[in-house]
Amino acid sequence: MNTSFFGELLQSISERGRGLLDRRREPPGQVHSDSLVDLCEALLSGRGEASGTALAREILQRYDELKTGPRIAFFEALATRFGPDRAKVDKAIKAFGDDPGDHTAHLLHLAAEPRRQELFRRLNLAPHGTASLVRMREHLLAAMARRSDLEPIDADFRHLFASWFNRGFLVLRRIDWSTPAAVLERIIRYEAVHQIRDWNDLRARIDPPDRRCYAFFHPALVDDPLIFVEVALVRDIPGAIGPILATEREPIDPERATTAVFYSISNCQRGLASVSFGSFLIKQVVAEISRDFPRLSTYVTLSPAPNFASWLKRERVAEAPLLGEADRVALARLDEDGWWENKATVEELRDPMLRAAGAYYMNGRDRRGRPIDSVARFHLGNGARLERLNWPADLSTRGREQSYGLMVNYLYDLGEIEKNHEAYAESRTVIAANAVRKLAKPSRALVSAVVGAASTEPKPAAKAAVKMIEKPAEKAATDPGEAPSAVAPARPAAETPVVAK
Repeated sequence: MNTSFFGELLQSISERGRGLLDRRREPPGQVHSDSLVDLCEALLSGRGEASGTALAREILQRYDELKTGPRIAFFEALATRFGPDRAKVDKAIKAFGDDPGDHTAHLLHLAAEPRRQELFRRLNLAPHGTASLVRMREHLLAAMARRSDLEPIDADFRHLFASWFNRGFLVLRRIDWSTPAAVLERIIRYEAVHQIRDWNDLRARIDPPDRRCYAFFHPALVDDPLIFVEVALVRDIPGAIGPILATEREPIDPERATTAVFYSISNCQRGLASVSFGSFLIKQVVAEISRDFPRLSTYVTLSPAPNFASWLKRERVAEAPLLGEADRVALARLDEDGWWENKATVEELRDPMLRAAGAYYMNGRDRRGRPIDSVARFHLGNGARLERLNWPADLSTRGREQSYGLMVNYLYDLGEIEKNHEAYAESRTVIAANAVRKLAKPSRALVSAVVGAASTEPKPAAKAAVKMIEKPAEKAATDPGEAPSAVAPARPAAETPVVAK
């Protein structure tokens, strides 16, 4: 698709339309949210296509000039003045009640749609309208941290973005050293899991024959990636990130590699949070590299555990912890300065840390009965198996802060993905290798914690927790001593703009 041609066409239409609009622009810095709302009403009133495109462009330009206060006021207006027309909804409900049928049901559907959705569709006609709306949602998400009343606007964004960014519109591209510099610069900026320090560091990740990087792009955002994954082709499942990221290493012949390791997945657009691309990306990349390298037989991740450190700190002082008393005492050494630099201390911590990690993944649950770890939810939901816990695997400053150095391997067994996905979706069953399950003894605290929340949370979640405790997850398909799988979530677009796995 020649996106530049269509962009120039829209620009031309917009410029012509601007000549049809007889409105006086306010001086820069004096844009008011009320005048912006009036323009939105005018856009919805239905002008011609050229003037409508020009008006959409001007609205987005004026929105970009808003400061924080007026921006919040604009969102408030979107929430209160651009919802469904209640009179039309009442009329449509009565019509459907009097004559239930497909036609009256369709009219009710149209009446119930918030006016915001049509407003966003028309704003999307402006040149670069999609990118502007993604940024607008990014601002909205920041405002929602203190304003839950703005949630209906976000629901409309999510509804529209789910269609605009569905899999059919996404284009997979390999990122290598010949990729345009503008794209490479964004890869450096958006990396959310393992920081890319400089151009040499980037080259070490995408240029060697045993390294790959793939990204999803959308025609409306041209050279701005939505999400990307970094892949290492190796002979064995890795248990630490250091050897993978080392710039001074000897590449292997990719034709002799047997394992593909997804060691970093970064979402690039904060404004597309909760619009899922990761599952599609992993599956398509697996298909891509398996065609290029038929010898590959194992697909795993090496993932971070972003919530483990905070969880462990709470468990060490909890009244009814998932940890044994002896392990709680041993783990006190984590409070010592420079514990990671003392080999003897690291060895003393190894077994208690792995048992704590086992409890975290197998027994730790949130109020909805789901695994606490967000990365685990992503991979288990995709049908992966929790294959191995690795410690110490990342003793960088960030690795210590978020997980005390713990990393995880999730295994994508192509023959088991569907079954694993269904087990997790239906009952939140954590499919894990025997070695992982043995690290975590069933905890009655899990049952009481989940059942205690059952009055406000879905009952299946509580049942799943009881099931896990009374009956271990079904036998893993591979030997417990085999290897890992993993992937990590990205920071928001600035960790980007969003989240990685």
